[in-house]
Amino acid sequence: MSSNIFPPPSLLSLTSMTQVHQTHAQMLKTGFFHHPYLSSRLLTAATTISPSLSYPHSIFNNIHQPNSYIYNTIIRAYSTSPTPLQSFHIFIDMLFDAYVVPDKFTFTFILKACASLCSIEYGQQIHGVLVKGGFYDDVYVYNTLVHVYAKGGSFCNARVLLDKMSEPDVIAWNAVLSAYVEMGLMELAREFLNEMPVKNQESWNFMVSGYVNVGLVDEARSIFDEMLEKDVVSWNSLITGYAKVGDYCEVLRLFEDMQRGGNVVPDNCTLVNVLSACAGVGALGQGDWVQAYIDKKGIEVNGFLATALVDMYSKCGCIEKAVEVFNRTSRKDVSTWNSMISGLSVHGYGESALETFNRMVADGYKPNDVTFVSVLAACSREWFLEEGREMFRNMEEKYGIEPSVEHYGCMVDLLGRYGLLKEAAELVKGISVKECPGIWASLLNACRNHGDLELAEMVAEKLFEVDPLDSANYVQLSNAYASTGRWNEAMGVRGIMRSKGVNKEPGCSMIEVDGTVHEFLAGEGLIKELSIDDCS
Repeated sequence: MSSNIFPPPSLLSLTSMTQVHQTHAQMLKTGFFHHPYLSSRLLTAATTISPSLSYPHSIFNNIHQPNSYIYNTIIRAYSTSPTPLQSFHIFIDMLFDAYVVPDKFTFTFILKACASLCSIEYGQQIHGVLVKGGFYDDVYVYNTLVHVYAKGGSFCNARVLLDKMSEPDVIAWNAVLSAYVEMGLMELAREFLNEMPVKNQESWNFMVSGYVNVGLVDEARSIFDEMLEKDVVSWNSLITGYAKVGDYCEVLRLFEDMQRGGNVVPDNCTLVNVLSACAGVGALGQGDWVQAYIDKKGIEVNGFLATALVDMYSKCGCIEKAVEVFNRTSRKDVSTWNSMISGLSVHGYGESALETFNRMVADGYKPNDVTFVSVLAACSREWFLEEGREMFRNMEEKYGIEPSVEHYGCMVDLLGRYGLLKEAAELVKGISVKECPGIWASLLNACRNHGDLELAEMVAEKLFEVDPLDSANYVQLSNAYASTGRWNEAMGVRGIMRSKGVNKEPGCSMIEVDGTVHEFLAGEGLIKELSIDDCS
């Protein structure tokens, strides 16, 4: 190799697999592939960029006499991949390689593979090897070993290791705490937190997110209120918790408190949750404020943030603004397209929804099950019978998506609109009433609309067997009788409801007026007023 030939300058700044392939080919042609440092850089780039590890592994297999860095690179890549067991095969090859010796990084990465597998057995074997190799005292290896035992459920062994530490290491303690949290053992996690001799921000954040993940938002709030310092992760965890349980008003209050504090800057996760809350309560004023904040800060709108904005404007009744955001978004994903299709469908723009679907496919995006729910719903709302039938067929035949409850429900609704009740009944005959009562309730509604009492009685009987206290089914059957003038049978159904203590659920709606959300129940006037002050 000539000494005046230099490696390709792009080697240190590869950003795509096309560049990796081109650089690889150039290195093979010029002979640079056999230079240990350069081949290691190529392998690092490939493991970082490649969607799978088959190509990086082929690079590794063709490197003559790989050094410890090269071994560590491929072991680390597999340790966090869907196939962490492959790390062990490479680690064993490394042990038998006479030209290389494992170092502390090797053990850290192979222990991470043990943690990914939740394997105590492998962890114990590596534990023995690292003791013999003299790496037992390295703090990073030690902390990772603690995490392996905790992640595998061997909390006793993890605690023994912790107690052997000469000085408390918060990383090691957090490794055990995070394992409790990941397993949903929040009572034990709380006890362990109280025992920890040292805690940091991450310790408290683990607890908040842990309680949120198991649905204990009040407990998460209690921990949150105990924290002396809160970062964006702390706020996001609690905001996410309230968003999950549908307490959107509390989401907006928290966002206001976060802004008032002034020392924590909202990130995309914060904004997505707040926009979802605005969509949930119809708080257009708050949503506009978030949009203005995004524009002011120069935040790029794409992915989840674009989806949240489109969804918020759609659900707040501003479909024009939703379309504007959608058209301005340069990097859309499937969820963004789905949100736009759904918004157009709900607002009665069925043709535009189908046109958007066609644009989505033409632009190379593969629709998913959510896409077809929105498309079929649009067909149903706009009475597009043949288009709906074609979409339902293509969903499985062309895109390999098995119809779900929601898809069948849309088709039953569409067929029901046209009075094609036999076709609808045939479509759902193999679907369990117990598992999918909503579909059968939709069929009952179609029977009522078209006066098919025989089918209505049969469907209602099935629904009564599954849930004898669901008022909607009784009301539908009663209305079916009334629509054909059979008033005695209609009153009889109402009498059965009274005798069984079944009450009709009142309707509920929310509106925002001058920053205040009002919640109404049908027939009972204003029952709740929730004030949400303007964050501006």
